[in-house]
Amino acid sequence: MNGSSGSQGHNVNGGQKKVQHASPLTLNNGSKHRPLTPMRRCRGVACVVIILSTAFTLIVFIAPITTFLVRLVSVHYSRKVTSVLFGMWLSLWPFLFEKINKTNVVFSGESVLPKKRVLLFANHRTEVDWMYLWDLALRKGYLGYIKYILKSSLMKLPVFSWAFHIFEFIPVERKWEIDEAIIQNKLSAFKDPRDPLWLAVFPEGTDYTEKKCIKSQEYASEHGLPILKNVLLPKTKGFLCCLQELKSSLDAVYDVTIAYKHRLPDFLDIIYGTDPSEVHIHIRTVKLCDIPTSEDEVTDWMIERFRQKDQLLSDFFMQGHFPDEGTEGDVSTLECLANFIAIVSSTGFFLYLSLFSSVWFKVYVLLSCAYLTFVTYFSIQPPQLICSSEGGTHAKKVL
Repeated sequence: MNGSSGSQGHNVNGGQKKVQHASPLTLNNGSKHRPLTPMRRCRGVACVVIILSTAFTLIVFIAPITTFLVRLVSVHYSRKVTSVLFGMWLSLWPFLFEKINKTNVVFSGESVLPKKRVLLFANHRTEVDWMYLWDLALRKGYLGYIKYILKSSLMKLPVFSWAFHIFEFIPVERKWEIDEAIIQNKLSAFKDPRDPLWLAVFPEGTDYTEKKCIKSQEYASEHGLPILKNVLLPKTKGFLCCLQELKSSLDAVYDVTIAYKHRLPDFLDIIYGTDPSEVHIHIRTVKLCDIPTSEDEVTDWMIERFRQKDQLLSDFFMQGHFPDEGTEGDVSTLECLANFIAIVSSTGFFLYLSLFSSVWFKVYVLLSCAYLTFVTYFSIQPPQLICSSEGGTHAKKVL
């Protein structure tokens, strides 16, 4: 899931620097941490079946109620109920990562307190970075409230596109002249300070590869910018837009750096449980008053933050860890199992209603699928029809 942050927007300081090739330690040159055995293949297929079936069933039966009927009365409570219920489904993923796959998720840096409204920006090592941010949000109690800026092409995925829409993710085209209005329009609906929001941004705009790194280094060399080995030069327009739209209601900004031992995983790796062996997540808080407001200053500031990330990653590959480890504990196995049983049991109950109960449940499923397809395709959020006595704004159709 690669969030767009607009065009490059890098300052040109003159001079040239020597291009350094990416360190092989950061790339997928090694063997998988665990072999892909027939048992792991079967387990992976079972995980996919469970995740897809539970997602489809819960979305079809619950989403029309929480995102349509409740939203007509209150956008705030619609988001709250939706986030709590579907946050339970999202927690299946950290359960898969940490308890089933036995991936060691290590947090370091600062021990951050749970905050209600957060803007976080991270490096983008691989295609699954965004999924490991769920492990952080779960520990802070805001798993159902995390949102991403994602490629608009992902909105064509069956079932998952419905989820992206009801979670109110922000799809972009990676063309700033188009994306600026989309981001502003989407975020304008999230200014109610009562609504928790964790918005994740990946300023690099794409995941890390050796080819992209060399291209980024060549650009940096030509324009007198730092030569980075472990990250790409960040793009800042999207981050600045998010900051400007949300600054008045933000509680915190987190600078997150992600690294893996000993191999960068892809989606199939985490499904089969072959990689990664360890995920390291380093967190630093950023004071809002320390972030510049002008575009040029934000560009310089963000490049400096990524230069620091690059150094952090270089040290990580030398030492095997980030500084100040152990800032977060493990998730509860008992709570994970209880949540898993609740989700699977609910799915089984809904499937029973669909297949063996009244024909009206079959009609409901068909109407729900039609509704979800319609609102997702046209990017529609139902309006709040009843005025709120607590303040806040009415929900609007989002184009």
